[in-house]
Amino acid sequence: MTTEAAFDLIFRSALLRSSAAPVDIGVKDGRIAAIAPRLACEAAEVDVGGHLALPGFVDTHIHLDKACLLGRCGHNHGSVSEAIRAVAGMKKDFTVEDVYARGARVLERAIVHGTTRMRTHVEIDPRIGLRGFEAVKALKRDHAWAIDLELCVFPQEGLTNDPGAEELLIQALRDGGEVIGGCPYMDTDPNAHLARIFDLAEEFDVDVDLHLDFDLDPSWWHLDEVCRLTERRSYGGRVAIGHATKLSALPPERMKAATAQLAKAGVAVTVLPATDLYLMGRQATHNAPRGLTLAHKLAGDGVLCSVATNNVLNPFTPFGDASLLRMANFYANVAHASVSDFDTCLDLVTELPARLMNLGDYGIKVGNPADLIVLDTRDSRFAIAELPDVMMGFKAGRQTFARQRATLFRPGP
Repeated sequence: MTTEAAFDLIFRSALLRSSAAPVDIGVKDGRIAAIAPRLACEAAEVDVGGHLALPGFVDTHIHLDKACLLGRCGHNHGSVSEAIRAVAGMKKDFTVEDVYARGARVLERAIVHGTTRMRTHVEIDPRIGLRGFEAVKALKRDHAWAIDLELCVFPQEGLTNDPGAEELLIQALRDGGEVIGGCPYMDTDPNAHLARIFDLAEEFDVDVDLHLDFDLDPSWWHLDEVCRLTERRSYGGRVAIGHATKLSALPPERMKAATAQLAKAGVAVTVLPATDLYLMGRQATHNAPRGLTLAHKLAGDGVLCSVATNNVLNPFTPFGDASLLRMANFYANVAHASVSDFDTCLDLVTELPARLMNLGDYGIKVGNPADLIVLDTRDSRFAIAELPDVMMGFKAGRQTFARQRATLFRPGP
């Protein structure tokens, strides 16, 4: 038995993905102070019971500001542009209080489903102004006890073609915006849009996270320009692209070249299964394309990837519960992931998105914050396959939620 200095809390018998047998985790002042088979110390204890402990799920791409809009407009939308128009028609009437309430509904579901880190994209333009941004800043502050929320500010409806958008974007970056995004396919001058986004990223020393190549026509795309700018600006490891559904439409040789290009430039890819599958290929009469870029294959070939939520209950995605474990399972089904790929599918909502967000303090390691969740499984290989309940969660050693196991009421004799 290992004797350590006093801890505030000890997690007993926690199974880690990196350990063959359960271990104890000692916590002091909100940080992990020791990991060993048995820790001897008088401290508060949580019996994990040999269940799988993870540092929490990481959602790199979600839109809290436009979540939960079902019921406010018709939802028979069949394209990206129709969904954008539908939300644009509503957001001019969004208030800070409205965005906060809808965002909190989704954020709190994400917390109880085990998400501990999140990057939310926030629309900034003359129609919404900074109201959505102010609401999401308040969500970040009010939920810091359970989740680290990072704000990516971006112009959804263009930049060079939308007078006033850039000034608002700069104001948001000066007032708490932590990442800058872009949407070049909505701009009349996509290359100028991208150049200006990279200019602002350098000026404010923030990472870049773009909505990109969101259709199934591979005869043109903006990926080349993004990779060129990333290399020219020495921004490798600080750029991500979301959707990138055009990649799913490439034949093998072109896909091989694009993969090498992304890996060389250091551009990450976030796949958004619920939205990509809902909006892509809807016009097909048969053999409908899935429109899903294979993140686990890209990851195996050296491209940093993640799987994320994107939208919840709105015209882009009229589904969702903010569960990244469910999303990873959904992705694995649709992407024809093999059983041998299941570990990578779990990586796509944990370790890999943490790297994408450049989170240096993520993971169950000595010195890191004591952020962890416990899954109702004793084998990490089954986390993707069986969708176990997330039993409990902790932030800096403080419990944030618990889920009781269902009880069966069997008939009497």
